[in-house]
Amino acid sequence: MDYEYFMQQALDQARKALAAGEFPVGCVLVYQNRILVSASRTGSAGDAVNEIDHAEMVALRRLVDFNETIDKRKITLFCTMEPCMMCLGATVLSSVGEVVYAYEDVMGGATGCDLTKLTPLYRDQRISIVPNILRRQSLELFKAYFSNPENAYWRGSLLARYTLGQ
Repeated sequence: MDYEYFMQQALDQARKALAAGEFPVGCVLVYQNRILVSASRTGSAGDAVNEIDHAEMVALRRLVDFNETIDKRKITLFCTMEPCMMCLGATVLSSVGEVVYAYEDVMGGATGCDLTKLTPLYRDQRISIVPNILRRQSLELFKAYFSNPENAYWRGSLLARYTLGQ
């Protein structure tokens, strides 16, 4: 599988989010070298900020409507930022077999969680994690986001300071 090609598609989704004033996270779900669904972050701009509409969650919801029989363990989720606890949990519960991400989330990333110490529902799932694919390109989008004074989401946070310090 061409990780860089599919991460580029996720970056395209992140650019759409950034252009809309949203936090620049994009996601694509790939099965047998084709994109099944794609999504970008919503709910981070304006007055109605929420922590539900992460790109991964939107993509996983779209997968539910996918009308084709597939082996979900053979799906690879590509995202421009390391999944948080909610997104990783939903990914594991959806039986997705692999997560590939671009930029580490030093504030809320969950891929370092030791699933073997959790209850059987999580512990018994097998998931592969591949970090740092096209990291620099994703970092540039987050720098652009945090550099714009109109973007209030996570302004001044550990993630913002870490990102802008690179």
